[in-house]
Amino acid sequence: MTSRESGITRDPSPQVRIAVTVDGRPVSVPPGSTVLDAVRQAGVDVPTLCSHPDLLIRGSCRLCVVSVDGKPGLVASCETPVHDGMTVRTFGADIQEARRVSLELLLARHPMECPICERSGHCELQAVAQRLGVRAARFTPMLLPAVADRTSPSIVREPARCILCRRCVEVCMDVQSVAALFPAGRGYQTHIGTFMESGLAQVACALCGQCLLACPTGAIHEVDHTERVWQAIADPERHVVVQTAPAIRVSLAEAFGAAPGEITTGKMVAALRRLGFDEVFDTNFAADLTILEEGHEFIGRLLSPGQSPLPMITSCSPGWIKFIEHFYPQLLGHLSSCKSPHEMLGALVKTYYAEKREMDPARLSVVSVMPCTAKKFEAERPEMGRDGMRDVDAVLTTRELARMIREAGIDFASLPEEDFDEPLGLSTGAAALFGATGGVMEAALRTVYAVVTGKEAPPLEFAAVRGIDGLREAEIRINGQAVRVAVAHGLGNARVLLDQIAEGKSPYQFIEVMACPGGCIGGGGQPIPSTKEIRGRRIRAIHAVDESKALRRSHENPALQQLYREYLGEPGSERAHHLLHTHYTPRALWQPVEARAVVS
Repeated sequence: MTSRESGITRDPSPQVRIAVTVDGRPVSVPPGSTVLDAVRQAGVDVPTLCSHPDLLIRGSCRLCVVSVDGKPGLVASCETPVHDGMTVRTFGADIQEARRVSLELLLARHPMECPICERSGHCELQAVAQRLGVRAARFTPMLLPAVADRTSPSIVREPARCILCRRCVEVCMDVQSVAALFPAGRGYQTHIGTFMESGLAQVACALCGQCLLACPTGAIHEVDHTERVWQAIADPERHVVVQTAPAIRVSLAEAFGAAPGEITTGKMVAALRRLGFDEVFDTNFAADLTILEEGHEFIGRLLSPGQSPLPMITSCSPGWIKFIEHFYPQLLGHLSSCKSPHEMLGALVKTYYAEKREMDPARLSVVSVMPCTAKKFEAERPEMGRDGMRDVDAVLTTRELARMIREAGIDFASLPEEDFDEPLGLSTGAAALFGATGGVMEAALRTVYAVVTGKEAPPLEFAAVRGIDGLREAEIRINGQAVRVAVAHGLGNARVLLDQIAEGKSPYQFIEVMACPGGCIGGGGQPIPSTKEIRGRRIRAIHAVDESKALRRSHENPALQQLYREYLGEPGSERAHHLLHTHYTPRALWQPVEARAVVS
């Protein structure tokens, strides 16, 4: 197998260093560094709000100001380049006063509703106010008249809480290439808006939630399903089933102070039982199921290329699906028809599981715990259900589950290790890989190779499709036939592959796209912060989960084999298509509405 990685980020290690003095301490930094880089190299943590380690420099908040010899006044350290011999002062009465004034000006146009804000306790603005000792604002409040945008089933925008750092704009425009958000207005009237000031439900938004992760305040947050779930659990007439995505087990503990990437599968299961769920199933079971269905679909396309278009593209990321529906509807035929794993499991709970338990499916509620905000939209798509019932009734993000655990007074760290319930709780290591970009491809190749050749793939691990930046590509030979595959990290990189397909120049037969950089471990519903370094640690934990499993190929899952024997027949059967496959919908770039799309 061969591979190539291409991305826009580089990590050069030049021999030449630039000497800078920070608060009397000498440091050396590489060319191209900013004063902020040098200050941090010196071990000084200056306050910032607009700065983010994965995004470009904006210099809009003015909190990181420092004094530089030879420059008048104070300068923003995040946007000031270093030069050899530079002397920097990071603290003093003048610097402290300037930072406080900048912060108080931000607070003057920010609503003081911290106790009821979703980000309270994890808000960067709140943390900076505490750090700088700002207890009262000297300036008259200048709140802009603003109303919340609650049109989307996934994301709520609260413009009144916005501090105009533009981090959401950058990630939406430059990383995801969606451009649903952008600065509008001038001067005091400047705000972050959408096309025609429409709600997110009316514009071409992928609902990936990367803007939410970038936002330092509560100006963008997920639609809250916790009350819906509490009501279902409290209803004695309902049997409530919960399922957890592979990425949750390597990120949930972060919400309780653990290091990123700590694997807490057993504690997570125990917490869910104590919350009152009747059954705790694993979405990983349905990830194995997805591999069987999607793998056989790919084999069919590969062997009969004239019947369905190649390359085939994965379909388990709902943010990615909404992106292609808006921007490349002419390429929808390239998508696998498979539902995402949690929708597959929801369909099975209300059919296969209900029949085995002799239960009325109308009494069943399925709750999915997902690292993704777009899953909330996906669960409400009319294609995801039958007979008037949804496959999935509620979707909790990782953050929402953490809030429920805290609300119930559960000491997460002291919980025992418990196992998922059967029959929909058994999974293989391949299923765990779905949590990271490249994992669906790797899991699929393990099974496709075995099905076509009758042999297990050497090696078991397809490292060529692993990585966290840019595009990954690989070539594998199956029965002498070269199969070229590609993996895209995030929607901006997906555009490169889609443009190739649209121009008839794609060299690939199989493509995986995940909407979020790094995959589900970097989803919009994950604990904040979610930087590249944190995503890397979560990915390493996902690979550790795979390596710890006795079974590491989806087709080896005995519970899955039983499902096909008892209920589905074989991959791609009529019943499998009815329950586990779907279709997609071309969408406009903007949906005009008669009335204003935002509500208070």
